[in-house]
Amino acid sequence: MTLHRSRVPELMDAEDLDPATHDAALRGLARLNRVSRSDAILWPGLRRLARATDRTLRVLDVATGSGDLPVALDARARREGIRLEWVLCDRSPQALANAQLAARKHAMRCTLTRVNVLREPLPTGCDVVLSSLFLHHMDRAEVVQLLGAMREAAGMAIGVADLDRTRLGLCMAWMGAHALTRSPIVHFDAVASVRAAHARGEIEQMARDAGLHGCTVDRAWPQRWRLWWQRAPGTCSAAA
Repeated sequence: MTLHRSRVPELMDAEDLDPATHDAALRGLARLNRVSRSDAILWPGLRRLARATDRTLRVLDVATGSGDLPVALDARARREGIRLEWVLCDRSPQALANAQLAARKHAMRCTLTRVNVLREPLPTGCDVVLSSLFLHHMDRAEVVQLLGAMREAAGMAIGVADLDRTRLGLCMAWMGAHALTRSPIVHFDAVASVRAAHARGEIEQMARDAGLHGCTVDRAWPQRWRLWWQRAPGTCSAAA
Protein backbone atom coordinates (compact mmCIF):
# COMPACT_ATOMS: atom_id res chain seq x y z
CA MET A 1 0.00 0.00 0.00
CA THR A 2 1.35 3.44 -0.98
CA LEU A 3 2.00 5.89 1.85
CA HIS A 4 1.45 9.65 1.86
CA ARG A 5 4.75 11.28 0.92
CA SER A 6 6.53 13.05 3.77
CA ARG A 7 9.99 14.52 3.27
CA VAL A 8 12.26 15.68 6.11
CA PRO A 9 15.99 16.48 6.00
CA GLU A 10 18.09 13.35 6.33
CA LEU A 11 20.80 13.39 8.98
CA MET A 12 23.54 12.33 6.58
CA ASP A 13 22.94 15.46 4.53
CA ALA A 14 23.85 17.80 7.41
CA GLU A 15 26.73 20.12 6.50
CA ASP A 16 28.21 19.95 10.02
CA LEU A 17 28.12 16.15 10.35
CA ASP A 18 31.19 14.82 12.15
CA PRO A 19 33.49 13.05 9.64
CA ALA A 20 33.83 9.90 11.77
CA THR A 21 30.05 9.72 12.21
CA HIS A 22 29.61 10.30 8.47
CA ASP A 23 32.05 7.50 7.64
CA ALA A 24 30.25 5.09 9.98
CA ALA A 25 26.92 5.96 8.38
CA LEU A 26 28.32 5.43 4.88
CA ARG A 27 29.62 2.01 5.93
CA GLY A 28 26.25 1.10 7.39
CA LEU A 29 24.43 2.21 4.26
CA ALA A 30 26.86 0.26 2.07
CA ARG A 31 26.15 -2.83 4.18
CA LEU A 32 22.41 -2.38 3.68
CA ASN A 33 22.93 -2.01 -0.07
CA ARG A 34 25.12 -5.10 -0.20
CA VAL A 35 22.67 -7.31 1.70
CA SER A 36 19.72 -6.05 -0.37
CA ARG A 37 21.76 -6.57 -3.57
CA SER A 38 21.15 -3.04 -4.82
CA ASP A 39 23.63 -3.55 -7.66
CA ALA A 40 21.50 -6.37 -9.08
CA ILE A 41 18.76 -3.87 -9.93
CA LEU A 42 20.70 -1.92 -12.55
CA TRP A 43 23.05 -4.68 -13.66
CA PRO A 44 20.80 -6.33 -16.30
CA GLY A 45 20.44 -3.16 -18.36
CA LEU A 46 24.12 -2.31 -18.08
CA ARG A 47 25.10 -5.86 -19.02
CA ARG A 48 22.83 -5.95 -22.09
CA LEU A 49 24.20 -2.64 -23.32
CA ALA A 50 27.81 -3.68 -22.79
CA ARG A 51 27.27 -6.96 -24.65
CA ALA A 52 25.60 -5.18 -27.54
CA THR A 53 28.30 -2.50 -27.72
CA ASP A 54 31.34 -4.79 -27.26
CA ARG A 55 33.68 -2.03 -26.11
CA THR A 56 34.65 -0.28 -22.89
CA LEU A 57 31.69 1.67 -21.54
CA ARG A 58 32.24 4.91 -19.67
CA VAL A 59 29.71 5.07 -16.82
CA LEU A 60 28.81 8.06 -14.64
CA ASP A 61 27.40 7.36 -11.17
CA VAL A 62 25.42 10.34 -9.84
CA ALA A 63 25.50 10.90 -6.05
CA THR A 64 27.84 7.95 -5.62
CA GLY A 65 28.15 8.18 -1.83
CA SER A 66 30.81 5.71 -0.69
CA GLY A 67 31.00 4.25 -4.20
CA ASP A 68 29.58 0.89 -3.14
CA LEU A 69 27.28 0.60 -6.18
CA PRO A 70 30.05 1.14 -8.79
CA VAL A 71 32.35 -1.24 -6.89
CA ALA A 72 29.73 -3.98 -6.95
CA LEU A 73 28.81 -3.39 -10.59
CA ASP A 74 32.46 -3.29 -11.61
CA ALA A 75 33.05 -6.63 -9.89
CA ARG A 76 30.13 -8.16 -11.79
CA ALA A 77 31.49 -6.77 -15.05
CA ARG A 78 34.98 -8.15 -14.47
CA ARG A 79 33.62 -11.63 -13.79
CA GLU A 80 31.93 -11.55 -17.21
CA GLY A 81 34.78 -9.94 -19.11
CA ILE A 82 32.96 -6.62 -19.53
CA ARG A 83 35.11 -3.49 -19.55
CA LEU A 84 33.88 -0.43 -17.64
CA GLU A 85 35.42 2.94 -16.89
CA TRP A 86 33.82 5.05 -14.15
CA VAL A 87 33.19 8.68 -13.32
CA LEU A 88 31.95 9.05 -9.72
CA CYS A 89 30.34 12.31 -8.63
CA ASP A 90 28.92 13.57 -5.36
CA ARG A 91 28.54 16.93 -3.65
CA SER A 92 30.09 15.64 -0.39
CA PRO A 93 33.91 15.65 -0.14
CA GLN A 94 33.65 13.14 2.70
CA ALA A 95 31.67 10.75 0.52
CA LEU A 96 34.11 11.17 -2.35
CA ALA A 97 37.05 10.44 -0.05
CA ASN A 98 35.39 7.14 0.87
CA ALA A 99 34.62 6.41 -2.78
CA GLN A 100 38.22 7.07 -3.75
CA LEU A 101 39.49 4.59 -1.14
CA ALA A 102 37.04 1.96 -2.37
CA ALA A 103 38.01 2.51 -6.01
CA ARG A 104 41.71 2.17 -5.22
CA LYS A 105 41.14 -0.96 -3.15
CA HIS A 106 39.35 -2.62 -6.04
CA ALA A 107 41.67 -1.22 -8.72
CA MET A 108 38.82 0.38 -10.63
CA ARG A 109 39.38 2.58 -13.64
CA CYS A 110 37.72 5.78 -12.48
CA THR A 111 37.85 9.50 -11.90
CA LEU A 112 36.05 11.39 -9.16
CA THR A 113 34.52 14.84 -9.27
CA ARG A 114 32.61 17.01 -6.82
CA VAL A 115 29.31 18.16 -8.32
CA ASN A 116 26.11 19.63 -6.91
CA VAL A 117 23.83 18.13 -9.54
CA LEU A 118 21.03 20.69 -9.12
CA ARG A 119 23.35 23.68 -9.52
CA GLU A 120 26.12 22.44 -11.80
CA PRO A 121 26.16 20.47 -15.06
CA LEU A 122 26.89 16.76 -14.99
CA PRO A 123 30.23 15.53 -16.34
CA THR A 124 30.13 14.86 -20.07
CA GLY A 125 31.53 12.17 -22.32
CA CYS A 126 29.86 9.17 -20.66
CA ASP A 127 27.92 6.40 -22.37
CA VAL A 128 25.70 5.54 -19.41
CA VAL A 129 24.50 7.65 -16.48
CA LEU A 130 23.33 5.82 -13.35
CA SER A 131 21.82 6.91 -10.05
CA SER A 132 20.72 4.74 -7.15
CA LEU A 133 18.83 5.71 -4.00
CA PHE A 134 19.09 9.44 -4.63
CA LEU A 135 15.89 10.77 -6.16
CA HIS A 136 13.97 10.52 -2.87
CA HIS A 137 16.09 13.45 -1.65
CA MET A 138 14.32 15.69 -4.18
CA ASP A 139 10.93 17.17 -4.83
CA ARG A 140 9.11 16.61 -8.11
CA ALA A 141 10.51 19.57 -10.06
CA GLU A 142 14.06 18.69 -8.98
CA VAL A 143 13.61 15.08 -10.09
CA VAL A 144 12.43 16.19 -13.52
CA GLN A 145 15.39 18.56 -13.74
CA LEU A 146 17.90 15.85 -12.82
CA LEU A 147 16.40 13.25 -15.14
CA GLY A 148 16.58 15.76 -17.97
CA ALA A 149 20.21 16.50 -17.15
CA MET A 150 21.00 12.79 -17.07
CA ARG A 151 19.32 12.35 -20.45
CA GLU A 152 21.45 15.10 -21.95
CA ALA A 153 24.67 13.77 -20.38
CA ALA A 154 24.17 10.13 -21.42
CA GLY A 155 25.48 9.13 -24.80
CA MET A 156 23.54 5.86 -24.81
CA ALA A 157 21.41 5.13 -21.74
CA ILE A 158 20.42 6.04 -18.20
CA GLY A 159 19.48 3.78 -15.30
CA VAL A 160 17.87 4.87 -12.04
CA ALA A 161 16.79 2.87 -9.00
CA ASP A 162 15.14 4.03 -5.81
CA LEU A 163 12.80 3.06 -3.01
CA ASP A 164 9.09 2.54 -3.52
CA ARG A 165 6.93 4.33 -0.96
CA THR A 166 5.04 1.41 0.59
CA ARG A 167 4.18 0.21 4.08
CA LEU A 168 6.08 -3.03 3.49
CA GLY A 169 9.10 -1.04 2.34
CA LEU A 170 8.93 1.07 5.50
CA CYS A 171 8.92 -2.03 7.70
CA MET A 172 11.78 -3.63 5.76
CA ALA A 173 13.86 -0.44 5.96
CA TRP A 174 13.41 -0.21 9.74
CA MET A 175 14.26 -3.85 10.34
CA GLY A 176 17.20 -3.90 7.94
CA ALA A 177 18.75 -0.73 9.32
CA HIS A 178 18.54 -1.91 12.92
CA ALA A 179 19.76 -5.42 12.11
CA LEU A 180 22.74 -4.46 9.96
CA THR A 181 24.21 -1.30 11.50
CA ARG A 182 24.53 0.49 14.80
CA SER A 183 24.58 3.89 13.12
CA PRO A 184 21.76 6.10 14.47
CA ILE A 185 22.12 8.13 11.28
CA VAL A 186 21.17 5.12 9.17
CA HIS A 187 18.40 4.13 11.61
CA PHE A 188 16.75 7.51 11.07
CA ASP A 189 17.56 8.04 7.40
CA ALA A 190 16.43 4.57 6.26
CA VAL A 191 12.88 5.22 7.43
CA ALA A 192 12.90 8.87 6.34
CA SER A 193 14.04 7.78 2.88
CA VAL A 194 11.05 5.48 2.37
CA ARG A 195 8.62 8.15 3.54
CA ALA A 196 10.19 10.64 1.09
CA ALA A 197 10.39 8.23 -1.83
CA HIS A 198 8.50 8.66 -5.09
CA ALA A 199 6.09 5.85 -5.92
CA ARG A 200 6.49 3.95 -9.18
CA GLY A 201 3.50 5.61 -10.83
CA GLU A 202 4.77 9.05 -9.86
CA ILE A 203 8.23 8.44 -11.32
CA GLU A 204 6.69 7.29 -14.60
CA GLN A 205 5.07 10.71 -15.03
CA MET A 206 8.24 12.54 -14.03
CA ALA A 207 10.22 10.54 -16.57
CA ARG A 208 7.78 11.54 -19.32
CA ASP A 209 8.04 15.18 -18.26
CA ALA A 210 11.84 14.89 -18.47
CA GLY A 211 11.66 13.65 -22.05
CA LEU A 212 12.49 10.00 -21.33
CA HIS A 213 10.01 8.73 -23.87
CA GLY A 214 10.05 4.97 -24.23
CA CYS A 215 11.63 4.34 -20.83
CA THR A 216 10.62 1.37 -18.71
CA VAL A 217 9.78 1.64 -15.01
CA ASP A 218 9.31 -1.69 -13.27
CA ARG A 219 9.30 -3.15 -9.79
CA ALA A 220 12.52 -4.38 -8.24
CA TRP A 221 13.29 -6.30 -5.07
CA PRO A 222 13.19 -5.31 -2.24
CA GLN A 223 10.35 -2.75 -2.51
CA ARG A 224 12.09 -0.62 -5.11
CA TRP A 225 11.61 0.47 -8.70
CA ARG A 226 13.97 0.57 -11.67
CA LEU A 227 13.94 3.04 -14.55
CA TRP A 228 15.87 2.27 -17.75
CA TRP A 229 16.02 4.39 -20.89
CA GLN A 230 18.11 4.07 -24.04
CA ARG A 231 18.59 6.41 -26.95
CA ALA A 232 17.20 5.37 -30.29
CA PRO A 233 19.88 3.87 -32.55
CA GLY A 234 21.78 6.52 -34.47
CA THR A 235 21.07 9.34 -32.02
CA CYS A 236 23.37 10.90 -29.45
CA SER A 237 23.30 13.79 -27.00
CA ALA A 238 25.12 17.05 -27.55
CA ALA A 239 26.99 16.50 -24.26
CA ALA A 240 28.18 13.05 -25.25
